[in-house]
Amino acid sequence: AGFIKSPLSQKRLTQDSVELYCEAIGSPIPEIQWWFEGNDPNETYAQLWDGARQDRVKINATYNLHSTSTISIANLTSDDSGMYECRASNDPDRNHLSKSPKVKWIRSQANVFVIERPDIKAHVAEDSGKLVLTCNMSGPYSTIKGHEWMRGDKVLQKDETDSAFTSYTIEGKMEEHSGMYECVYKTNPEIRGQVNISVAPQVMAYKKSEHGNEGDTGVLTCKNPSFPPVTTWSWYKNGQGVSAVNASGRYIIKSSGNKTELRILKLNIEEDTGDYRCNATNSYGSGDATVNLRVRSRLAALWPFLGIVAEVLVLVTIIFIYEKRRKPDEVPD
Repeated sequence: AGFIKSPLSQKRLTQDSVELYCEAIGSPIPEIQWWFEGNDPNETYAQLWDGARQDRVKINATYNLHSTSTISIANLTSDDSGMYECRASNDPDRNHLSKSPKVKWIRSQANVFVIERPDIKAHVAEDSGKLVLTCNMSGPYSTIKGHEWMRGDKVLQKDETDSAFTSYTIEGKMEEHSGMYECVYKTNPEIRGQVNISVAPQVMAYKKSEHGNEGDTGVLTCKNPSFPPVTTWSWYKNGQGVSAVNASGRYIIKSSGNKTELRILKLNIEEDTGDYRCNATNSYGSGDATVNLRVRSRLAALWPFLGIVAEVLVLVTIIFIYEKRRKPDEVPD
């Protein structure tokens, strides 16, 4: 047996996760095991299994042409620091309790350093048409080689200063820029803080006015582009909750996260025409939007056609009458 990929030593923060990878070849295909030795002087190597450490350890191995094994440890603590050893052997007696294997287990090691996560105080201040987002890191930390401010995958600002304090300024109001922002400290390992601009729902209707034909299904939609997400959506018609007036079962509400949809089956001109209000609530308050629904008669689509037919008939009649009344030309001698 021989290694073609060995695990690499890594630095991580508490609460992070780590993944170590090992690959071995041989004939027959070797078995891979993971062993661990902690930093305590009295600690000896102990084998790690899938589901160890309160199910924080996951081992995923495949034996196809050659052996690959990945060990991942979630929600790291300082006790997870130490030496991780990938062992491989294809000796038939490798796991025999009394026989010693002819071929020794080969070993490849990697150190995992789990560093205590420093505390980051995040803050948002609104000041004369500007939003100032700040992060301040306290406690011991490694050398800072710069900062980045991010929203999702997009880098908004970067610098190369070594300060524990970093800030990012946005022109505008909180309602326009709500969302999750991250301050990233360029340390080893990277340290991230989260700054949330949170507002009550800023509800918008997909269309302020919707049209539907009598007997068809009407669809009214509202969305909320702001943060945090909506916890409860509700629909109202003439001040009454739609679910309360849903005796006929024609109203179907589908809501998922920041979007809601009201479907009205078998539209009726008298009953369903009017204003509908969608209301959204989150932990910061509530917001709503209004959608106007107009229901057209089934014959509405025929009116333009009937109008054209009528025009043609009038023209034909005029031409016919004109031709009838016109004197016949004098027949020459």
